[in-house]
Amino acid sequence: CRDVNNQAIFILKGKPLNVWELKRDTVYKNDELYNLMRSLNIEDSVDNLRYEKVILATDADVDGLHIRNLMITYFLKFFDPLVHNGHLYVLETPLFRVRNKEKTIYCYSEAERDTAVQTLGKNCEITRFKGLGEISPSEFKQFIGKDMRLSKVEYAPKPEVSEVLDFYMGRNTPERKDYIMEHLIVPVED
Repeated sequence: CRDVNNQAIFILKGKPLNVWELKRDTVYKNDELYNLMRSLNIEDSVDNLRYEKVILATDADVDGLHIRNLMITYFLKFFDPLVHNGHLYVLETPLFRVRNKEKTIYCYSEAERDTAVQTLGKNCEITRFKGLGEISPSEFKQFIGKDMRLSKVEYAPKPEVSEVLDFYMGRNTPERKDYIMEHLIVPVED
């Protein structure tokens, strides 16, 4: 479903390695990370980047967000000019499809879903996408075309990024767990 003239796909198998506290030789020892680096042609310099945009497309669930964070960490750790120069993006994928016989609306939030239900009426069909694998290629094509929803990964100075990533991606598991539990907000639906 991609435009083969200007889009390439690199599929990761499983969760990538958390590289935050590891050295660069890790990239050469891990097939996934090594092949990604070589595919993008950024081993020696980000100036050789093969594509204008590197777009992370993950499921919109907790595992997908974790994979996204691991990949952002990988690029920040070893190829931060890629982020600094504005080449790293996240693809926003729909959470819901709301449709009736005449119209289909893709929704990226529960609020958009509720608005779509009001627009299409109570007898519409609502599908909650659990992952990218549930979206057919013909549907997915709409989300990776010229109107795709992208969020640029913003760059922060290295000392600020290091502090944040030390906390969230480092080995301080008990402190991180305590922080998450203290600040966790679970929405209660009526």
